[in-house]
Parts: sequence; structure tokens; C-alpha cells
Amino acid sequence: MEQASGRPSLSIVIPAYNEAEGIAAIIERTLAARRLLRERARLSRVDVIVVDDGSSDRTAAIAGGFPEIDLVSFPGNQGYGAAVKAGFARATGELVGFLDADGTCDPAFFADLCASLEAEGADVAVGSRLGRASDMPALRRLGNRIFAGIIRLWSGVPVTDSASGMRLLRRSVLPRLYPLPDGMDFTPAMSSLAIFDPHLKLVELPMPYAERTGTSKLRVVRDGLRFLRIIVDTALTYRPLRFLGIAGVAVLLLGIGYGIGPAVYYLGAGHLEEDMIYRLVAVAVALTVGVNLLAVGVIGQQTVAVIHEDFQPARGARRGLNRLLLDFLIPWGILAVLAGVALNWRSLVEYAGTGRITAHWIYVLTGGLLVTLGAEFISFGVLARVVSILRGRKAFRRP
Repeated sequence: MEQASGRPSLSIVIPAYNEAEGIAAIIERTLAARRLLRERARLSRVDVIVVDDGSSDRTAAIAGGFPEIDLVSFPGNQGYGAAVKAGFARATGELVGFLDADGTCDPAFFADLCASLEAEGADVAVGSRLGRASDMPALRRLGNRIFAGIIRLWSGVPVTDSASGMRLLRRSVLPRLYPLPDGMDFTPAMSSLAIFDPHLKLVELPMPYAERTGTSKLRVVRDGLRFLRIIVDTALTYRPLRFLGIAGVAVLLLGIGYGIGPAVYYLGAGHLEEDMIYRLVAVAVALTVGVNLLAVGVIGQQTVAVIHEDFQPARGARRGLNRLLLDFLIPWGILAVLAGVALNWRSLVEYAGTGRITAHWIYVLTGGLLVTLGAEFISFGVLARVVSILRGRKAFRRP
């Protein structure tokens, strides 16, 4: 949505908590950048909103000395994300942006973000702090590269800075991004959602990044763990198969590879040595775990498609796995159970009559594994069909 002039408006939010040392400077720089932003980004107007997050110093008093800004003050500290969201709620611009109050980012860079957002047809534009013109401390730089690498591995989308404190977005996409956390994990949560949601587009643009004014509120270990958790949680709600499926296939291949030795030995010698039981138990465990992970990943992906009604349909390997679950897993499960029972039928009859089993342990182990896997196949196949039916009903009832 644009104004009658054809030019959108921009609301810039500055969240601040105990930033008395630098709040005046960043407000002055942002107010001074308004004319440049209107001209370069063709904006109808630029508003500045400062949200004081319950500061115990003079942050609110200093910010209140600037009549050109809109000041929001919390009675107590609610968190970085809560402050940004309060600014968004007060904003009236078609475009909303935010930048940290510590002086690390240049407000004039919003012009570049506006241009990138328009040129790329994106919904969220992020200023990446990891370019050459960056004074970010080495430890934080390493952490951000790790988080970005996890997102890139899971999503396939090239991203460099998931926690940047300067970004621009279309206000119309906020309902799709919400809910977002109240703490410092607000920014990686926003990046993750914008990347994993197939109906949103995020772009990055390298920006200059200066050493901050005042003391950082970031706690590397505590907030780093929160960042990691929010990234994993978001990824699992959109791409569970990417993680669980890969893990399941890896464990299955490990089990098969570990079982090749005993299989080759049995084909050559016609029997197995007693000490191979431990290796075969490990193989049985690996196969069971691998099947579990793979099936849960596929069913989880189906569930995501039910929840996100407009989620993209399955293609390629995932479509083949869906067909496997729906069309073959239950029959295979029944066959596996019957094969396991048949393999140990004599042992079952013997045990029922004498309380003893004289068959070689390999038959008992193999039969038990077949019954276990068969029961899992049947269970997962039934669950997959239930999810598929629910998805079809939901799609049919969609207005």
C-alpha cells in the first residue's frame, strides 16, 4: 500500500535500553538523514520512533528532549524484541525499519535497504554487518557466521548475518512474521522465518558497522544459545525433513555398512561367530533408529503442509518419500511382521511347549528385528495416511 503521491512512507524504530551515552547522537543522525532518505529512496515522509525499554539511566530523559521524535517509554525492561514490536505498533509507514541505539549503524543506509527491497521485490532487507567495512569483535563475528551457516545448510539460502540490528521490511508482512520473541533472539527469529517461509523473501546488503558506544547488552553464551534454539525451532516448523531425513538416512547407511561384514562372513562360512551378536545388535538398533528418524521427518513435513495451508507441495525426493509412506509402508510392514513370525515360528512353538529355545540366536534376533520394523512401518504408514487425509479435507474446505 502506498500513499496518494505514489511514494511510500517510512517509520524508523530505535529501541534503547540504558543508552544514555549514545542515544542523543543516534537520534540526531537519524533525524539528519531524513531528507537524504526522502530524496534517494523516494519516500513521502520519514518518522522516527524511540522506544525506551525501561532504562535506569537518563536515556528516556535525553530522548524526550527531541520534539521531532515519537517517544514510547516502558515502565520496566521488557526486552529488545518487545521494544521493536512496540515501535512497529506505533508506526504508520508502509515501510518500517529499525536500528540499534548504540551508534554502530548509519541511518542513511536505509536508503540502500529501500532500493534493495524494491529492486529485489523482497519483504525484508537486512544490513549485513560482516562485510569488509565492519568493526565487529572477532568472537561475535564467529558466532554470527556459525548461526548463518546453520540457516544456510538447513534452508539452502545464502545468508551471512542472521542477527543484524538494522533492517527494513514492509509493514504488511508483519502478521506473517508474528509472533516474534521479546528478547535479543528477536532478530534471528525474524531472519529464520523470512528465509524458511516460502512466501517471504529476505535480501541482505553489506553495510558499514562501527564499534558501539557504551556497554553491550549481549551475553555471548546465554544469548548465543537462545539464537541457536530459535533458529532450530523455526527450521523444524518449516523443514523437519531436511534435518530428520538426512539424519535418518545417515544412520540407516551406518547400520547397513556395519552389517556388511557379518553378512559376507555368513555367505562364505555358512554360519556366524558368537561374538558377532554385539555387532548385529548395533546394526538392529541403527536400522530401527534410522527408520524412525526418516519416517518422523516425512510425517513432520506433511504436518507442516497441513498447518501452513499455502505451503509449497512436495517435489522430488520428498514426493517419493511421501508416496513410500502412503502406498507401500503398511504392506511392507505387514510382510515384515509375517516374515519375522515365520522365521521364528518353530522357536515360538518350542518355547510354548518346553520353555526353551534351541534355534541359533541369529534367527531370534533377525525375527525380532523384522517384527519391530514391521510394527513401525504399519504405525508410521497409518499416521501418514491420517495426516494426508486431514490435509486433503483442509484444502477442500479452503474458501
